[in-house]
Amino acid sequence: MSRLRATVRLQFHKDFTFDDALPLVEYYAKLGISHFYASPITTARAGSVHGYDVVDPTRVNPELGGEEALRRLVARLREHGMGLIADFVPNHTNVGGSENAWWLDILEWGRQSRYAGFYDINWYGPDPDLQGQVLLPFLGDAYGNVLQAGELKLVFDAEQGAFRVEYYAHHFPINPGTYGQILRESDLPQLSLFADAFSARAKDLEEARGAQRQLADAAKDPAVAAAIDKAVAAFDGSQAANQERLHTLLESQHYRLASWRTASDDINWRRFFDITELGGLRMERHEVFEETHSLIFRLISEGLLDGLRLDHIDGLANPRAYCRKLRRRVDDLCASRTGGAPEDGFPIYIEKILAEGEQLREGWGIDGTTGYEFMNEVSAVQHAASGEAPLRRFWAEQTGRTEDFLEEVREARRLVLTGALSSEFESAVHTLHLLAQQDWRTRDTSQGAIRRVLLELIVQFKVYRTYAGAAGFVGADAQWFDTALEAARPHVSEAEQPLLEQLRAWLGGDAPRHKPVGSVARREQRRAITKFQQLTSPIAAKAVEDTACYRSAPLLSRNDVGFDPQHFAQPVSAFHQASGWRAEHFPRNMLTTATHDHKRGEDTRARLAVVSERPEAYIAQVNGWMDQAAPLRGQWNDAPAPTPGDELMLYQTLLASWPLQLQADDQQGLQAYLERLLQWQEKALREEKLESDWWAPNGDYEAACKAFLEGLLTDDKYLALRREIVAAVRELAPAGALNGLVQMLLRNTAPGVPDLYQGGEFWDFSLVEPDNRRAVDYAPRQQALAKHTTADAVLDTWQNGEIKQQVLASVLQLRKLQPQLFTEGSYLPLSVAGAHADQVLAFARTWEQQAVIVIVPVHASDLLENSETLRFSAAAWGDTRIKLPETLSMYRFGETFAPSSVHDQKKELSVGEVLARFPLGLLSTQDITQGAVPQ
Repeated sequence: MSRLRATVRLQFHKDFTFDDALPLVEYYAKLGISHFYASPITTARAGSVHGYDVVDPTRVNPELGGEEALRRLVARLREHGMGLIADFVPNHTNVGGSENAWWLDILEWGRQSRYAGFYDINWYGPDPDLQGQVLLPFLGDAYGNVLQAGELKLVFDAEQGAFRVEYYAHHFPINPGTYGQILRESDLPQLSLFADAFSARAKDLEEARGAQRQLADAAKDPAVAAAIDKAVAAFDGSQAANQERLHTLLESQHYRLASWRTASDDINWRRFFDITELGGLRMERHEVFEETHSLIFRLISEGLLDGLRLDHIDGLANPRAYCRKLRRRVDDLCASRTGGAPEDGFPIYIEKILAEGEQLREGWGIDGTTGYEFMNEVSAVQHAASGEAPLRRFWAEQTGRTEDFLEEVREARRLVLTGALSSEFESAVHTLHLLAQQDWRTRDTSQGAIRRVLLELIVQFKVYRTYAGAAGFVGADAQWFDTALEAARPHVSEAEQPLLEQLRAWLGGDAPRHKPVGSVARREQRRAITKFQQLTSPIAAKAVEDTACYRSAPLLSRNDVGFDPQHFAQPVSAFHQASGWRAEHFPRNMLTTATHDHKRGEDTRARLAVVSERPEAYIAQVNGWMDQAAPLRGQWNDAPAPTPGDELMLYQTLLASWPLQLQADDQQGLQAYLERLLQWQEKALREEKLESDWWAPNGDYEAACKAFLEGLLTDDKYLALRREIVAAVRELAPAGALNGLVQMLLRNTAPGVPDLYQGGEFWDFSLVEPDNRRAVDYAPRQQALAKHTTADAVLDTWQNGEIKQQVLASVLQLRKLQPQLFTEGSYLPLSVAGAHADQVLAFARTWEQQAVIVIVPVHASDLLENSETLRFSAAAWGDTRIKLPETLSMYRFGETFAPSSVHDQKKELSVGEVLARFPLGLLSTQDITQGAVPQ
């Protein structure tokens, strides 16, 4: 198996299985990919399209073909010297429904279940009505209404000898200790004996299970079966006479059924964000770690897995401890695994959002992140800083909303803390209040005061979380906490100012290990720290990615997962600094520019970024479009529908994603595009939580927005407007395509391991999911690669996407020939001088006697020859030149994309000369067609 050079992310589901991927192995091998990077392979909820809703982590998902199909895929990969990296979900599993045996066991046996400690359930929280019970907010209406409607149906499973209540797809097992309530509704003496037996054996699980087996055997007798049916009928909630009886039975269970609307206020177990179907695991417990990873560990030991990607690492109680423990286990397994350890080690990546100024913690035993921060860096360097002020001003003037993205974030944080995640917030408040009561110096601190001050603190938090533990704050924790504390101070009353300092002490400033071992104070402080850190992470995600990024849109290309929209652009020097740090600390960090979670595809963002270079033209165009579209607008609540903000986001989305070949009068094509846009529009309107949301969709407003979009795209009255949009797209498209090529070249040459998102070797103008997870048409991609052409040969037919694939294939082949140069080589920023120095990004990678030089244009649309080409004339760059240090001037370099060009030993490189044949420069001491270029 080859070294880890480049990955391709594939989304597996029932319509794209392991066997469906078999024919793609040879294609991706020829492209230059070294590893498949699979979405979760463990068993997920039936029909899952993403795999993160795991119901059984101990089995390979049968919908993907099961373990045998996985083995076939790995065998095919091995034939081509390739490896497999799998996505893994340590934070949560899918709950509810009827497929998760662990969860159902908890509902049946309560705290007696061996899985009761697997999930982060607060069995004895502050709500006296929930003592010893799990709140199940899975009902579509109020509990009373659902019960009276007869929708809760008691069912007897004759094979298992067990009772359960069914509610559509949900199963709620009945605790065997309460079977007597059911069986005594029959006049059959035999069932009365069973009722007594279940009551007597309720506290012994094995005896109770034995009684269930006996009941199953007895039920084979038709008379007994009929008697059980009669008993069950007495709990038919559709009959008024039975409703109280059914309610009494349900109240005696280890759970309490409730409306889905109660989750945000009352839920007593940790979820993934605010998704009630995903229950948080206690991965810090050894038995949970072992059982959850049992399949993964076996696949590693058998030589089937060559790397892991860990989903939502910040959801865990102690990410550092988990990662270090996992690394030790993986290294031990690799030492004796079938086929030997991977040549350059077993990579472990974490999904981690890094804030502005935050660096990935070292010492965790990981190889890096999945690359969201790199995606942000490339985007920021491709935006022209000169466009920021006019675009922010135009947005504020049109919408009445703030120009300050952080103000939107703070408002969104308050909304999430007091809304969708208020139950998790109140749980943290309650734990801190318990901690306060352990010390006579703080026992008078009220729960209300803690609530007010903690809210202000979290509102100001800049990072997803801190990583304090028994030793208190570690690394940069104190810095980030203090930054939030000082920002919160003006918003806290004078009387409650001291509580800010007390919260700092409780949440990591004072180390819990300094308190007596076994003391309540020590235990409650550890719990408070954990709850706080597991709260700030989902608050950040819901407030920034899922709210503020949909409320603020000076330019949507700066709003994506892991991005920092507050920073509109960054200089080339910032890109160099980040790349240099990564080369030194995490040289195998994953680099991506597109993911299964992105809000806009990599080329969608790349095209829209061009607007930052020409904001005045954009503003004039949009003003005209808004005037022309005025008759399409509806009215809702005495305001236009869509609102100006929603209308502006729509125009930006059209500019960014309009298919290159789509004409303004192509009704069939417009209809297909409309269907994609309507999915985006619904999500955007609900995520921004202004006029509509997921909890209470505003049907009238959404209908008006839908009608506006439909009219805009399909009504003949607006053909002229559509033609103007198409013309604007064509003006942006060449420079946008160039941006797309630049970001792909940077992804594949900067320090790290490049990841290609499925299908992204052609243009990716996708929108948010489900659009970005559409099936990929591989046939044209395979046919294009088989042509064995060169990048410069297809430059003038760039619209079909083949140019992107050819650039990628050329770079990946270079990485294959010089793997250590890219994985171990140093990163050297190159100085640029001349008339257009600020429109060039250049660097070198060096390792022993090998070197490459990368030269790319940034916000240089004004230098293109015309509005249809990706070409530059040599004269356009004037005297712009790259200064080469002495360590590089001794080499003779060949061009990768224009192979006939050779640059002899020089102290400077003319940018115009390098980019004359092809708009990207990749100069190498290795000729990928002829071997080494002589020095």
